[in-house]
Amino acid sequence: MAQNSLEKQEAKLKQLNQKIKAEKNKIEQSLGKEIIRSANLDYATLTTPQIKMIAKKVAAFLNQAQNNR
Repeated sequence: MAQNSLEKQEAKLKQLNQKIKAEKNKIEQSLGKEIIRSANLDYATLTTPQIKMIAKKVAAFLNQAQNNR
């Protein structure tokens, strides 16, 4: 009986972790879309190196702003 209860808890935990992962992906996609829209960038012309550079610049800006608080 304890085994069955543990299996149910593990299944619930796995389901919760999947929901968390899906929500994180949704937030990441929304953030990316908003940055692209706000910067008037064109999806069709963005390359992987450009995306990485933009991400680094946004991260540096946010880190600097957080350190200035």
